[in-house]
Order: sequence, then structure tokens, then C-alpha cells
Amino acid sequence: MSARRAFTAFALGSVSLALLAGCATAGTDASGTPSSAATGAPDDEPTGELTIFAAASLGGAFDELAIRFEALHPALDVLPVTYDGSSVLATQLIEGAAADVFASADEPNLDRIAEEGLVEGEPEVFATNVLEIAVQPGNPLGIDGLDDLAPASGAAPVVVVCAAEVPCGRAAATLLADAGVELVPASEEQNVTAVLTKVRSGEADAGLVYVTDVRAAGDDVDGIAIEGADAATNRYPIAALAEAANPEAAAAFVEFVRSPAGAEVLEDFGFGSP
Repeated sequence: MSARRAFTAFALGSVSLALLAGCATAGTDASGTPSSAATGAPDDEPTGELTIFAAASLGGAFDELAIRFEALHPALDVLPVTYDGSSVLATQLIEGAAADVFASADEPNLDRIAEEGLVEGEPEVFATNVLEIAVQPGNPLGIDGLDDLAPASGAAPVVVVCAAEVPCGRAAATLLADAGVELVPASEEQNVTAVLTKVRSGEADAGLVYVTDVRAAGDDVDGIAIEGADAATNRYPIAALAEAANPEAAAAFVEFVRSPAGAEVLEDFGFGSP
């Protein structure tokens, strides 16, 4: 073989090896895991799955936020959000439940998990909410305020509230105490969604829920404003969790919720600003 032919063969072989190496680099990292180039996402783009725990009252708003966040980050899959009473979710996290982000309807329950070392960074308040009285459409019992929920000489309305350890329950207790009303509820529920469901279904005449829940229920209930409701305003904090399986996505979602775009969604659902 001539010297020129030998050089040409060597050069072609080198190019082939370089191309093969380039393909391997673009498709996987050193451990064989698909790289950002393989997924089509930049190195700092959230990928994988995101698990969110959120207070029941955030239901509609966080569903919408998750949809918009996914649209911004096509390589990320936001799993269906887990909703429940904030105290219930905090207990689950303390007992080992896995999540990337926790959004609570009050600060004490997020403080609980922070004291256990489960929070990454400082929780940030992103929204506020106050209570209303949800009643049957048309308000057939003529309920005007908290006084009308208490037992009187006639038959008292069937009223449901949140349990005392749940944020909406604590807020209700504060407002009832401020108004000097002693309420005998038919039941105490573990989250505000359960309270609203009993009013919507006709199992209860009235329930103490958030203004956002009344708005979300549409024509199924009417809302009666509570005088002095601001005295028991709930502040909603959010935090990425220290043991998050996807810390990059968790941090990005927290930032998105607190951004102007996130605030716009929350306002559309009736939440107040921090």
C-alpha cells in the first residue's frame, strides 16, 4: 500500500471513530443516562417528573399552574397533584411520603415540616385567602352572617366546618370566637373540599369555606361574606423539599408560582396577593 493510501485509510477511520464518539456523547452521559442533548432540552431545563403536595383549596389553581408549567418545559412531566388538608399532607411528609414541592394553606403546617429538616431553603408566601359562608343556591334560609348559623329558638341550619387542626378550621374558630358565636357543627371535615361537597350535595345548609371555593363552585352554591373575615386571613407558603427527587424542577416550579404569570393564575381563581 502506498504512503498516500495508508494515510487516507487512517484519516477515514479516525473520522468514523469521532462520529461514533459524538453520537454516544449526544445520546448518553458517562453513566449511560440520556443526556440533555438526547431529550432536546438545555442543560438547565427541568426534565423528568415533578410531584406536588398542595392544600385542597388550591385544587383548580394548581391544576392550571401545572398545565402552564408543563407547557413551558415540554421535557418535564408534572404528575397529578396530591390535594388534601394541609395538616394531613404535612403529617404524610413527616412520615416519609415522597414529594418535590409542598404548598400549604397556612404557615404553621409548613413550619412543622421545616422543623423536621424537610424543607430546602426558606418557604415563600405566594397567596392569601379568607372564609365565606357557602349556602344553597338562592340562600333559602336567608343566612346573612355567622349569627344565623348558631342554634336559636327555631331549628338551626345544618352547618359543616373544617376540623380544628386544618387551616380552614382554625380560621373558622377565630371568626366564630370574634363574633361570639357558639356553633354546633353537624360534622368537622379534614379538608375544605369535603365541606363544600356537603353543601353542594344538600347534606348541609351551610359551610365555612374559602372565597375561592365558592367561586369555583359556580352556580352550585351562593357565598355570604363574613364581616371581619380579614381577621383570619390565611397565608399560603410554598417550598421545595430537601429530599426532592427532582430538586431542579422543584425550585423552578416554586419560582413559577411566585412569578407574575403564577400570580395572574392565582388571582383568576380568587386568591389574594401575599
